[in-house]
Amino acid sequence: MRSTQYLLIVVFAFLLLVSYDQVNQSQLENSPEDSNPPNFVIIFTDDLGYADINLFNVADLQTPNLDIMASEGAMFTDFYVAQPVCSASRAALMTGSYSNRVGVQGAFFPDTGLGLALSEITMAEMLKTQGYTTGHFGKWHLGDAPQFMPTNQGFDAFFGIPYSNDMWPGHPLQERFNFSALKLYENETAIEELDDQSDLTQLLTVRSVEFIKENKANPFFLYLAHPQPHTPLFASEAFRGITGKGLFADVIAELDWSVGEILNTLKEEGLDDNTLVIFTSDNGPWLSFGNHAGSAEPFREGKNTTFEGGVREPFIIRWPGEIPAGYVSDTPLMSIDLFPTLARLAGADLPVQKIDGLDVWSILNGQSQNNPHEAYFFYFADNELQGVRYQQWKLVYPHSYQGVNPQTAGQDGVMGTYQPLVLENIALYNLESDPGETTNVSADHPDVIATIELLAEEMRADLGDSLRGMEGPGRRPIGVVGQD
Repeated sequence: MRSTQYLLIVVFAFLLLVSYDQVNQSQLENSPEDSNPPNFVIIFTDDLGYADINLFNVADLQTPNLDIMASEGAMFTDFYVAQPVCSASRAALMTGSYSNRVGVQGAFFPDTGLGLALSEITMAEMLKTQGYTTGHFGKWHLGDAPQFMPTNQGFDAFFGIPYSNDMWPGHPLQERFNFSALKLYENETAIEELDDQSDLTQLLTVRSVEFIKENKANPFFLYLAHPQPHTPLFASEAFRGITGKGLFADVIAELDWSVGEILNTLKEEGLDDNTLVIFTSDNGPWLSFGNHAGSAEPFREGKNTTFEGGVREPFIIRWPGEIPAGYVSDTPLMSIDLFPTLARLAGADLPVQKIDGLDVWSILNGQSQNNPHEAYFFYFADNELQGVRYQQWKLVYPHSYQGVNPQTAGQDGVMGTYQPLVLENIALYNLESDPGETTNVSADHPDVIATIELLAEEMRADLGDSLRGMEGPGRRPIGVVGQD
């Protein structure tokens, strides 16, 4: 009897050990192995088209540092931003929410007194709860009034411009807008009027490298938001003419150099294995500028539209030992998911108020291809729900948009003319076989449309849809000077 009891105890203990080992192995596979909080670097360009870097392009633009970054990390071919325009896209990145939920639509103009509400929790504020030092270098564009500037939204340091680089006297439509001088800021103080932006990419890179070196002993978050390749285009003297393919290609070459400087610094400072680096952009190319704009090929349209060319962006992520090298995924993701994913990796709590992003770490590290979202929703204009991405499908609702006719696109920094267009009927596209959204297959898949419509109605009940005259209770007010 005793021997039988002893055998049962041994078997039970063995099963417990096996169970513990399986649980522990699962945790190792789905969590960072390093117990130290990881550093985070987000490199966010402006108006970069899907085809504007070598790994995604058809225009023979060489980006060797981004090639290396992808070979040492992963690239995601179906990565989306929440809206195809500056402020709205950045609000979604910083808050993990659809930008209309946090009251941000379109692009903020200077001196309007509008900004991202201080009641919203930014990515920087979230990371500071875990002891991170936070720095933003580049374009902010979430409010230029002092209370909305980066140092009042969770960043310890800011060096850059408060809004788009074309919001200055050199704007093609200056007679209409009457912009004042574009100013370079150090924290909340304007230190210089930028009559020439040629050295700005270099300056932002140098300051970002200094930030890494100064904060290497503690966890840090670096948000490097380059104003380029948004027009007007500028490259430093070292890069002008370097490609022989025009100014746009020179600008891309300098941005790629900047990525290389960041990655090399991380290696030199011994931070490489504990730093997650992301490269992407805020929206697609501003096609009306012709040869001073990039390309979204093979996708339809570009910036200011919710077709793929406006909202799908190149996305590269690198973290040696955590992100599998050379991994390529077509699992859809969106910028709203970065906030909760970084929160999980930093051990931070999510905001009390509702956000829309979800933790996608298991997708980023190659452990899963199952997105926790049922769908992604594309709002634009005055809170119009214009499209829904569901599995391989994209449902697009009738709406008006500004198309670009290549024959009327501008040249050499001159803005071309838009072509007002209307999508008159609901359209369903199979993005696997038709990434250019050319063939409406709605008549062949009523079941898919019915499924997506149910999801869309749930979102409309939350955020509204001005295309249908609906307001949603889930939208929070925009920040206004004096309100917060």
